[in-house]
Amino acid sequence: MAHVANLLSPTDLQKISNLQVVARLVVEGFFSGLHKSPHKGFSVEFAQHRQYVQGDEIRRLDWKLFGKTDRYYIREYEEETNLRATILLDQSGSMNYGNENGVTKHHYASRLAACLSYLMMQQRDSVGLVTFDTEIRRFIPQRSGVGHLRVMLDELDQSKPAGETELSDVFRSLVPRIQRRGLLIIISDCFATVKDLITALAHFRAAKHEIVLFQIMDRDELEFPFESWTRFESLEQADWHRMVEPAQFREAYLENLEKFQKELVDGCRRHRIDHVRLITDQPYSEALAQYLTRRLGRA
Repeated sequence: MAHVANLLSPTDLQKISNLQVVARLVVEGFFSGLHKSPHKGFSVEFAQHRQYVQGDEIRRLDWKLFGKTDRYYIREYEEETNLRATILLDQSGSMNYGNENGVTKHHYASRLAACLSYLMMQQRDSVGLVTFDTEIRRFIPQRSGVGHLRVMLDELDQSKPAGETELSDVFRSLVPRIQRRGLLIIISDCFATVKDLITALAHFRAAKHEIVLFQIMDRDELEFPFESWTRFESLEQADWHRMVEPAQFREAYLENLEKFQKELVDGCRRHRIDHVRLITDQPYSEALAQYLTRRLGRA
């Protein structure tokens, strides 16, 4: 079991219809792989540190951290943290773009959401799910437990991308609905007006939420490998298409993409939002490693 997930590509995992099996394979394979990965040595629990305050038990001080920082910190274990997380999954038409292996961004994103849900519930955290395009499609409140995980996986399994999206409007409408501060995991290609998107995310930050933004991209979108005359179709607007000679647009496309990415990354950094870009041919375990590394990096 431990090595199975390491041998499966996103394409292989796409062929497994049972989302719970996919999530279990990835998460358990990832944990096992830590023993031989560059991440050897870091805790895989959602434990965290907080500064010592008068009244704390001395025996709970982390003396190793004191040796490194010359400051007193208390180590909190998973039972004490009880993370409350909500996964926001983009289901707009642009997420339906796929590569020649048949792995669409939405397929990759929904499996990533399943892996993260499984991982957090294994840690006894509470997790919720919001699916959306131009509006909220489904809002599943944060809960924990096997039954709740099954509800979330069923929703992910049945979800299909379609239509346009307006990330900023959806996020603004969600702020009052997610009242208790916690972790928001957003999975999207982020194709939107960056300024409006960052402004909307800033509302979440103002409400004291921690945010991890997983930006899902296809390698075609990053490298624009098209050479001969190609028909480009909109995945969000029906009947929109163009036949173009890619060589005429490649340089301008890549320049605009670089500008878009820089604006997005800078905006996230400015508001202390973790931005993680993933390509649909990357193993899911890399996403889990980045997620855990960033969270534990604050400890």
